[in-house]
This record gives sequence, structure tokens and C-alpha cells, in this order.
Amino acid sequence: MKLINIGFGNMVSAGRIITIVSPESAPIKRIIQDARDSGVLIDATYGRRTRAVIVMDSGHVILSAIQPETVANRFVQNDDIDEEDEEDE
Repeated sequence: MKLINIGFGNMVSAGRIITIVSPESAPIKRIIQDARDSGVLIDATYGRRTRAVIVMDSGHVILSAIQPETVANRFVQNDDIDEEDEEDE
């Protein structure tokens, strides 16, 4: 299981991520509110401004205080490291 750091030492399973998006658009704001109402919202911002919204395959919605590009880069870097490890074996 590969884990991605989403800020402040919080990790999510890389294989369960569906999308990483910015919270600025109205549809994403509705997704956040629906998740809050349903009890499946996880706020990992530690009181800071939400910069990335991560939607998981379980239906959970995670708020992060780091940019979506940063989360995506960590996701890609993690994949590159795993591919190198497989080639070494």
C-alpha cells in the first residue's frame, strides 16, 4: 500500500484516490457540503485555507492545505520510486 503525504504528516492511500481538485468551483463546493452533511468529510487542513480536495473511492472527501499540484507531484514521485524498486528486483 502506497501512502501520499497530504500535509502536516497526514497520509492517504494512493490507490484509493479518484481525483485531486481545487476547491474554487461551485460544483466542488457542493461536493464538500454534501460530504459534510453525510459525515464523510475529513478536514486535514489544521485550520488553514483549503487548497486541495481529494475524493476517495470510498466516497470520503478529504480537505488539504497544500496545492493540488503538490499532492499530484508527490503521487507521481511515489510511483516513480516504486517503478525503480521493481526494476532493481
